[in-house]
Amino acid sequence: MIVQAYVQPGDVTDPTVASLRARIGTAIDDNPAPGTGTALERLDFWLQLPNDSMFTGMRDRLCEARGRRVGTVLSSVAAGGLYHPADLAAAGDIAAKWTAIGDRLHVERAVTVKGPTSHVGGSQSLFNRPDGTGFHVIVFLATGNDGDPGGPPFFLAFDPDVSATREARSAWVRKQTLGSTADKASALTHADAVTHIKRMLLGDDPNGFGPLIRKYYVETAAPFPAIPWGGE
Repeated sequence: MIVQAYVQPGDVTDPTVASLRARIGTAIDDNPAPGTGTALERLDFWLQLPNDSMFTGMRDRLCEARGRRVGTVLSSVAAGGLYHPADLAAAGDIAAKWTAIGDRLHVERAVTVKGPTSHVGGSQSLFNRPDGTGFHVIVFLATGNDGDPGGPPFFLAFDPDVSATREARSAWVRKQTLGSTADKASALTHADAVTHIKRMLLGDDPNGFGPLIRKYYVETAAPFPAIPWGGE
């Protein structure tokens, strides 16, 4: 699994934390379009939701479709929109692939990254299968360095999976109560849904992010492991 951590004071990102927070906040406000759909559909646009507060199941496995959807609204159309990189597990110049990813991120294009769930998912993700099969899609938003421009490098990414980490689970249940996600969401207003999505992505610290946006320390000289498919 790629080593993951949360943004700390002093970390440097490109684009900056402030510009990313503004871009993400605007995208949450505008998508889905205000006044359309239900509160559950608004939550489902951004988050992979649990069936219940005890995380015994998930509502969906649509990580690829959601990655494309949220990556699109988090990207600058003028700069070229969402970027899908070449297969990171395929033969070829892996360093060049990561350079291309960084170049897109720096002009405010989000990047979808697909890999084995056990490699790109969170440490507590319910999508980690016992047989090791399956894939997950996360959305890269920036490059960065720990502490200062010369510190250890990382990529900053959004993982919609609310089961991914202990912190993500805690942030989800803080708003929710016992019962199914659908039942709980039906009682929420759109304003409630927007507030909760922002808590998950942006958090409460104006200098950081919520538990679904994390640092990923990628070995850019090594290809991704291939996605293992069931039955192969």
